Amino acid sequence: MVEVDPEQFELMVSEALDGLPAELGELMSNVAVTVQHDPGPAGLLGLYRGVPLTRRSSSYAGVLPDRITIYRYAVCAVCDSDTEVVEQVRRTVIHEVGHHFGIGDARLRELGY
Repeated sequence: MVEVDPEQFELMVSEALDGLPAELGELMSNVAVTVQHDPGPAGLLGLYRGVPLTRRSSSYAGVLPDRITIYRYAVCAVCDSDTEVVEQVRRTVIHEVGHHFGIGDARLRELGY
């Protein structure tokens, strides 16, 4: 397990989001990305909760933002170096953003995320 300072980890998440193609960032809608520093649900590095863009209809209004949570403790627990943490954060952010766009786990695994 690698120990990463909470502020540094949050910066890694921000940089992973900034590294997404601009077109994707412009399409993301009503979603908040947060970091949980405590251990999250067993086996999860990240979690998307909400209504994917592909399932939203014209009646989608007045709802709380979707939420992407990245679990710092879990990510650090599966990594052996700071470099691995940066890469795992990037992969986890991309995976959860993929869910926001309606991409399922099987397809994300096929894509390497």
